[in-house]
Amino acid sequence: MALPSRTAMRWARLRGPWPSTVLRCPLLGLPPGPVAGERLYSSRGKEKIDMSMYPVESIRNFSIIAHVDHGKSTLADRLLEITGTIAKTDRNKQVLDKLQVERERGITVKAQSASLFYSHEGANYLLNLIDTPGHVDFSYEVSRSLSACQGVILVVDANEGIQAQTVANFYLAFEAQLAIIPVINKIDLKNADPERVEKQIEKLFDIPVDECVRISAKRGTNVEKVLQKVIEKIPPPHYNTADPLKALVFDSTFDHYRGVVANVALFGGEIEKGHKIVSAHTKKRYEVNEVGILTPNEQPTHKLYAGQVGYLIAGMREVTEAQIGDTLFLYKQPVEPLPGFKSAKPMVFAGMYPVDQTEYNNLKSALERLMLNDSSVTVHRDSSLALGAGWRLGFLGLLHMEVFNQRLEQEYNMSVILTAPTVPYKAILSSAKLIKEYGKQEITIINPAQFPDKLSVSEYLEPTVLGTIVTPHEYIGKIITLCQDCRAVQKDMLYIDEHRVMLKYLFPLNEIVVDFYDALKSLSSGYA
Repeated sequence: MALPSRTAMRWARLRGPWPSTVLRCPLLGLPPGPVAGERLYSSRGKEKIDMSMYPVESIRNFSIIAHVDHGKSTLADRLLEITGTIAKTDRNKQVLDKLQVERERGITVKAQSASLFYSHEGANYLLNLIDTPGHVDFSYEVSRSLSACQGVILVVDANEGIQAQTVANFYLAFEAQLAIIPVINKIDLKNADPERVEKQIEKLFDIPVDECVRISAKRGTNVEKVLQKVIEKIPPPHYNTADPLKALVFDSTFDHYRGVVANVALFGGEIEKGHKIVSAHTKKRYEVNEVGILTPNEQPTHKLYAGQVGYLIAGMREVTEAQIGDTLFLYKQPVEPLPGFKSAKPMVFAGMYPVDQTEYNNLKSALERLMLNDSSVTVHRDSSLALGAGWRLGFLGLLHMEVFNQRLEQEYNMSVILTAPTVPYKAILSSAKLIKEYGKQEITIINPAQFPDKLSVSEYLEPTVLGTIVTPHEYIGKIITLCQDCRAVQKDMLYIDEHRVMLKYLFPLNEIVVDFYDALKSLSSGYA
């Protein structure tokens, strides 16, 4: 019997049942192994977790909210360590802040979620933690995160006490009717005064002093008590696995190899690989390729059940397909879509143009992908005689604009020209010709070049904001003068304790958008 030639043997090897990595043809001098550029996911080697061990009553979904720099991400690190989600090392600093811009600036920009497994009094619990940003420009991230939660940990710095964003975030949680656990952090600092902070919390938020937990997230003091409070005080989600599938997309990212990775919270039913699902927003049908939880890295599971939070990959190739706030349901089992999120209200507008017009299409696709991950940015096509074709982007604030621009440069290698920031105005038209042209009497102007002539307008309207300023009382005089120079109207003034005052003012946005915050900080030596 003639033996097959070596060439035939090589090709037979190639034609056999396909292994998980493509074999290369040795005739071309290429060794067998993965193709260059082929991505091997670490998830393949991992054991899948069985999520049915965690029924709804043993699930707790909660967020950490606080003013900027009060130690949210550090507390999240300690919670991850105590539950054994990450190894205990000295290098664990803001583990959930994954973006380069977050590392460089030392702030949280994106809300990040992680699932923790914890045993308490002989029972196993699944805790879904969402770490949120503290800066006012990213409060949209906070309100979105709260939609997937039943309770919050409100962190207050024992040194600084209650600050402006503490108040704003408290009311976000209070309006959403969530259970609130007050935690006083940084008690290891030598100027810490937890008694004073407890009195402030009681006076402003009406939370009794004995409910506050004193911790030091940096040293890990008392952090275990926070987890016990989470289990005791926060109710489990009220959803049922027997109901039809109802999943809320609360965040999403784009992966070049797998398409859109959607973060979902299940409000009913269960989901597994192979299920046919439909998006309520686009009405498109998909097949689920992978589901899993974030620990904080992706960890595939067999199924996800009602009340759980995880990720889902379903071959969504287009960036526009995964709308944040969308509802996913099983094919032929339609459900009433969840209310979603009210769209963010942009407060600062700037023109963005490519440095070189040949880069226009690349910049367009980079913008689309980044907006999938940051849905609070609005975009309108725009063109300028000097700069060519571009976009008018709407942001929630100046820091938001800077961070967005920095992410474009770092993650997509795009250099752009940004124009000076402006605020939108409204005009009530009086000329019948213009009303007919625009089809309405009240128009919004986001580009200074389109400002109508004052002869054809009966009145102009400008955006105003309600600003909260918390300051030591010795700076009140200077701050009131600063606010009056900005055409602000005082609405309220309240002494939080004997040293600190909370002022509320109605500001025209145009006056404060560029440098008010810097002026306030320099007047008050950084305390207000």
